[in-house]
Amino acid sequence: METAVLKVKGMTCGGCVKSVTSVLRSVAGVNSAEVSLERGEARVIYDPARTDLARLKEAVEDAGYQTQ
Repeated sequence: METAVLKVKGMTCGGCVKSVTSVLRSVAGVNSAEVSLERGEARVIYDPARTDLARLKEAVEDAGYQTQ
């Protein structure tokens, strides 16, 4: 398992946090995802044999948010 911290821009409320959390958890290979509105970031634990950082960013961006 690996841990990635993604900076997420565009979140404005708890609903955004739930949306980003849900999108990340739906990616195959993601073990857990914790999203913080205050820090503007998502901490994701994932299996690098099943997914990668690019796919995690793509999932967040497809949901309408920006990543760094």
